[in-house]
Amino acid sequence: MKKIVIALAMAVSLAGCATGPSVQVMSDPQANFASYRTFGFAQPLGTDRNGYQSQVSTALMASARREMEARGFVYSAQQPQLLVNFNAALADRVRVNTVSEPAMGVGMGVGYYGYRGGLYAPYPVYQDRTTVSEYKEGTLNVDVADVVSKRLIWEGVVTKKMDSKAYENIGATIDSAVSAAFTKFPVSPRK
Repeated sequence: MKKIVIALAMAVSLAGCATGPSVQVMSDPQANFASYRTFGFAQPLGTDRNGYQSQVSTALMASARREMEARGFVYSAQQPQLLVNFNAALADRVRVNTVSEPAMGVGMGVGYYGYRGGLYAPYPVYQDRTTVSEYKEGTLNVDVADVVSKRLIWEGVVTKKMDSKAYENIGATIDSAVSAAFTKFPVSPRK
């Protein structure tokens, strides 16, 4: 029983340390992705601020352009069939973990009529250990819309815990998030 509790505690701890992004997508089942050939970017992008293009927007466009072109789409600023747009947000999060741990030792357990008191526990005793941690969570939305129908046909949402490494190399973090979203795009990269 003790080994099971320890293994469970380790599994919960490791799951809490997972750094891979969570990716969810929604795709319009009526959209014929094979009929589209060109793409461009919405103006202004959802990540632009105060009338200017942010560095985040520039990095997002470069990553998305690479992903779209890898799938055979051609960039067209003038007459795109598809528009790509982004939204990014950071949120403060709190994680609370409670794990039951064995708590055996001197002074534990009263036993039958008290004759075991202070020596050993007559059965395993567990106590809860709760840890609370604060962290930042980043969310990136990648939208692809049909220009003619003005309809969103695909959305990828990537969510990831942000750590100091993510902030130190924000370009790589953005590139990784866009790539993660496009792994679930309805059109696969060409080989």
